[in-house]
Amino acid sequence: MACRISELVVDCHDPERLAAFWCEVLGFEVIQRTDGWIEIGPPGVGFGGLQPTLIFAPVPERKRDKLRLHIDVNPTDRDQEDELDRLLKLGAVRADVGQTGEEQWHVLADPEGNEFCLLRRRL
Repeated sequence: MACRISELVVDCHDPERLAAFWCEVLGFEVIQRTDGWIEIGPPGVGFGGLQPTLIFAPVPERKRDKLRLHIDVNPTDRDQEDELDRLLKLGAVRADVGQTGEEQWHVLADPEGNEFCLLRRRL
């Protein structure tokens, strides 16, 4: 039997803010709050479903460098440009990680500067 990713843990300064942002981005809901940690996941499914949950864990230090692992997201009900507009309105910002400008994705950062990519294909 192989393993599968069940949850991704994101160290952050403000778990409430990031959980709220990512709930809006992904259509997730808060599953659990424990000792300052906040876990979010798909509505009505929670932990153990097909999609991994996200856990936001408080740490005192702020992000300093480019992440070595990042999240890719795909639009589900609109085209890439409409989704880009929505994400920017939610608080995402454009990020420069050395892309050439020829990419078919957008590099963004969440409210704490964690990079993620908005891909082109609609799922």
